[in-house]
Amino acid sequence: MWMVLGLLAIGATLVNLYTFSVGKDYKLPMAIALSLTALTVCADYSYLSVWVEAEDWSALADVIPGMGRALWVLTSISIILNLLPIFLERMQNRHE
Repeated sequence: MWMVLGLLAIGATLVNLYTFSVGKDYKLPMAIALSLTALTVCADYSYLSVWVEAEDWSALADVIPGMGRALWVLTSISIILNLLPIFLERMQNRHE
């Protein structure tokens, strides 16, 4: 599930950036993309909690260190890319 949500979040981010680039209102795609990013993190956490309940410590030891870094990096990139239109719009308004 987390993979599907992650792909949807990437798609929504691309829609957000495209919508801004053609001059349309980008706020709804931005909200959807950030929401899907949050749901991806929650789904991944739920997926890992199943391993904790099963006491599959070796799987957790293999996955958690890399997944933790990946979630931080990908979530940060998602936030930056989705907020980018706001900052670009403000810069455009200052130069007008």
